[in-house]
Amino acid sequence: ACPCALGLATPTAVTVGIGRGAELGVLIRNGEALEISEKLTAVVFDKTGTLTRGKPDVTDIVAFGVPEDRLLALAAAVERNSQHPLAAAVVRRAESTGITVPESERFTTFGGRGVSAVVEGEEVLIGNQPFLLEHRIAVPPEAASRITALQDEGKTAVLVAAGAEFAGILAIADTLKATTKDAIADLKRMGLAVTMITGDNERTANAIAREIGIEDVHAGVLPQEKAREVKALQERGAVVAF
Repeated sequence: ACPCALGLATPTAVTVGIGRGAELGVLIRNGEALEISEKLTAVVFDKTGTLTRGKPDVTDIVAFGVPEDRLLALAAAVERNSQHPLAAAVVRRAESTGITVPESERFTTFGGRGVSAVVEGEEVLIGNQPFLLEHRIAVPPEAASRITALQDEGKTAVLVAAGAEFAGILAIADTLKATTKDAIADLKRMGLAVTMITGDNERTANAIAREIGIEDVHAGVLPQEKAREVKALQERGAVVAF
């Protein structure tokens, strides 16, 4: 009922393929994943650490009403409790400038929006603009225009508030991987639809997407919503790799 050669050759080919992929740095979960990959119609990428190097750096420090080194010290005091790549960038910058970073307590994470902690008796909030507005922190018009300009350059603007007052902006940029642009072009040549899903804001996401040739961008997506975006593509008939 079953030709022996076929029964032996198929699993052997799959096993050898998975092994060869591993040698080339491509980890294939199982034989089924390899078989499904032939039917792919869409590839979805996260941004930070996937399309970019995942080693962001602080490029600009814009203080409002506090000295720059104080702004950086407050931000680093909170962010050293976080595992996020952007948080690591803030802490690295503070350490490289040699400023004294105070202790913090009552650290809290607000998924995809921001973080908070108490530093030297006052609450410090760090996150995006909606996060500050949620906490009734007004962003001055001159700060809003600076945020827009930084985002148009493909930078992520991290906002800082201390003691219920807006304190400043830390701009963070993550460089693209050297292979990203070519990889996206190759996938498109294979007839695959390419999408970028990121928690970053629309302006920054679009600036980076333009640079690498991705037209379909979903920005401001919280971590728990990313699976929902993939499901929506699948419901439209796409076979998706994330």
